[in-house]
Amino acid sequence: MTLQELMEEQTTFRDVPAIAVGSSVAGARTTATQGRVEVTAESCFRIASLTKVFTSTALVRLLLDNGVPLGVPVIELLPGLAPDSRADKSLTIEQILGQVSGLRESVDAATVSALGDGDGALLEAARLVVRAGNEREPGERWSYYNGNYFLAGSILAALSGTTFESALEGVLLDRWGLERTGFETSAGSVTGWNGTTELPLLGYPRTRRPSGGMWSSVSDLLAVGEDLLADRALLEEIQRPRTRPDDPMAYGLGWALGPSGQMYLNGRLPGYRAAMVLVPDRDYVSVALANQETALPALARLLSDMQQPLTGDDIAKAVNNFAT
Repeated sequence: MTLQELMEEQTTFRDVPAIAVGSSVAGARTTATQGRVEVTAESCFRIASLTKVFTSTALVRLLLDNGVPLGVPVIELLPGLAPDSRADKSLTIEQILGQVSGLRESVDAATVSALGDGDGALLEAARLVVRAGNEREPGERWSYYNGNYFLAGSILAALSGTTFESALEGVLLDRWGLERTGFETSAGSVTGWNGTTELPLLGYPRTRRPSGGMWSSVSDLLAVGEDLLADRALLEEIQRPRTRPDDPMAYGLGWALGPSGQMYLNGRLPGYRAAMVLVPDRDYVSVALANQETALPALARLLSDMQQPLTGDDIAKAVNNFAT
């Protein structure tokens, strides 16, 4: 069955204005689109929490390039936060990227958005995160918290000696030739929908950017997966579980991990849904983007059906239920 036929089997897609889907097997790509709003594999959608893939990948790549171990304590790389920090001094980079930091989850989106969009605002968001301290020991339990990525973004910026956005471009976006990916809203960006209402194109707070808010396309996201699978040292670090057997899920660095080694996640923002699946042992990447927030169950089912011939696993529920 072709990708287009698999899409057409998802009857709930009929209410979604635009869907773009793609897969890559050993670099051979197939893409398909559907909906009353005309889009292509190059069309840009908000990818929400898939942004964490970029933050995590860029930081791990930078650390590997500079011989810095992932087990280095966070506060050693952000020493300016030490006077205000109540966080565990042993908290490491891999623990924040793996969502096992144990930090108290008290810093919300509204609080960090109120810090403004200045170059120093992200570091102030990170300061609030460590000031709140830990509610459990690092590594004790997995819990999805955007505050972990405010810290990760601040570390990426500090190590690069520039802003988070510039660091991300230099370390990853430019290196991998991702010309359709970034935080700026372009004229060709796909607008989101809430039911039958088209939503305005809005900006995204700079303080929250390490955890979400990027624009990207099916083509660029397939390239991300292909490049990640080709970089074995990077992939090995990212796909290694940082969770315990009794945690809510198996999780590496920025990715949930499936029963056959799949790497997957989803993201949501008002008017958008995005989901992505990798099967490293099969050199396989797939991605699905939609401009309707309610589209996730159908996207998850489609991505599961696409990879099931390779793995034998039904992962639709896991992709749908991923904590974003």
